[in-house]
Amino acid sequence: MYWLIEDVEKIELLCEKKHKQAYVEIIPTSPTLHPSQNQVCALFVRPLKDTKGYIIPIKHSETINLDIEVCKKVLNSIEEVYVRDKKEFLHYFALKHLLHPSPSLNTYIPQPTKSHTHLTNNTNITHTNTIIPIVKHYEVCNENYKNHNFELSNNFYNNKVPLVFNMLEQSGIKTNTTLYKHYFGVDTEEYVYTQYNLNTLTTRPSNTFGGINFSALNKDTGERECFIPRNDIFIEMDISAYHPTLLGNILDYSFDDSDVHNSFAKMYGVEYAKAKEITFKQLYGGIFKQYENLPFFSKVKAFTQEMWKEFEQKGYIECPISKYRFEKDKLKEMNPQKLLNYLLQNLETSTNVLILYDIFKILRGKNTKLVLYVYDSFLLDVDKTERDTIKEILEVFKKYKLNVKFKKGKNYNLK
Repeated sequence: MYWLIEDVEKIELLCEKKHKQAYVEIIPTSPTLHPSQNQVCALFVRPLKDTKGYIIPIKHSETINLDIEVCKKVLNSIEEVYVRDKKEFLHYFALKHLLHPSPSLNTYIPQPTKSHTHLTNNTNITHTNTIIPIVKHYEVCNENYKNHNFELSNNFYNNKVPLVFNMLEQSGIKTNTTLYKHYFGVDTEEYVYTQYNLNTLTTRPSNTFGGINFSALNKDTGERECFIPRNDIFIEMDISAYHPTLLGNILDYSFDDSDVHNSFAKMYGVEYAKAKEITFKQLYGGIFKQYENLPFFSKVKAFTQEMWKEFEQKGYIECPISKYRFEKDKLKEMNPQKLLNYLLQNLETSTNVLILYDIFKILRGKNTKLVLYVYDSFLLDVDKTERDTIKEILEVFKKYKLNVKFKKGKNYNLK
């Protein structure tokens, strides 16, 4: 069978083979649009037991195009579908039998052909992939297949993680288009969309799309005013003293105050603001000698030493909840304090995934939306008639023994 499939009879033959495993890649119509706004240009299918891959065209200028339902039929005929990014794939096809790799420190970045680069840079067409020669798409996809990491992620990273971040990305954030043009210098539609990436050194996700780093929007310039609620009001829930609280939970240590930083202030004998500064310096830079005998930091020191010993002996440590492994041979210039920081960032992210999962269950069928998550904060676009929904969400944080503080606002400046 030829690599380009343009008729239904060939599709039937492909489906009849009922391939056990295949690498599949979506070629979107646009290389720049967010997946939630994009369309399928073609589908690349490379059965692992076959000698070549196949392209099924859906929207391409030089092919006989098939209906999108054909893609669904082919995908459902395959037992295990390997993809590069399950979170992204779910924007196009909501399938349960997708498999993708664990978060990687050295993610393969697809290399475009000269045709891709030339046409993308020299045309004003948004859906450039529909005019790039189909054979060039085949070349790129085939190379992506050769470089794909078939080492599968665990259940947590293959199931919960892609699902919650896909749902987050689908939400979109409403914009004041005039202010958006003023601060970012480009026109935008009513909604903008975020894109999360977990292939980072610590697995703590970055969140950048369309040239905007949503994890680092400036609080002082006014650019946050661009983002407004579609409902009545924004409510941001910030987790208080997140990393110290997570450590306390690991160590089975109970703070003597519901406000953890108040508890630290009593330990140190200093003001609240100064206590926060001292605590963060110790967690991320090492415990000060004058505080190492305090019960909390004594436990932290012992835990850090034991974790480092395990890392040295086994060659890895396994994180709670996610079961992700930080492996010695993949990390450079490690030391006990850095390893603790990596563990805490992974634990923060995996705890957030559980929180997000529970919140999305609560929000099912509601007008209130969860539109942004940044490390220790969760931004809700709230319908004021759904007050009980907020109470339910607060119970989620209590479930994970976390305290939250609120900010409200008519825009993301929350003032």
